[in-house]
Amino acid sequence: MKKISLPIRFGLVTGIMLIAYFLILALFYKHINPVFSFFNAVIIAFGICEVVRLRKLEKPETFTYSEGFKTGTITGFIATLIFTVFFLFYATEINPAFLPELLQTINGSFNVDIGMVTFVVAVMGLATTVVSVLTVMQFFKKTGNIPQNQ
Repeated sequence: MKKISLPIRFGLVTGIMLIAYFLILALFYKHINPVFSFFNAVIIAFGICEVVRLRKLEKPETFTYSEGFKTGTITGFIATLIFTVFFLFYATEINPAFLPELLQTINGSFNVDIGMVTFVVAVMGLATTVVSVLTVMQFFKKTGNIPQNQ
């Protein structure tokens, strides 16, 4: 349980940070502009970077690339799950006019339902997680190119 508790904690915190960012955008009525969702990648990457850094600090001699990758992936998946559930709740219960406004901002009269949009939000979060983990792990992997004892 100890190995998975760190990614769960950081996944919860990262998910809460994503929700807070979304709600701050909603205060200024910027949440209907999809461009602002690019900052979600920064939030997820920061959460993954911190959890991998702490995992490596716990036991640096036994830290492997696969352990860091697994830790970061679990963190990102939990954060994405939390944000996706919040997004579904927000779009159906808190602000039902959100989805039509969002689709109008994209400049289209798409005929989609909340399930499809929620699926897209989840897939975008998972894709961002994978790309972030692959990027972050480049900073933490052991390399054979430079001698470690210098």
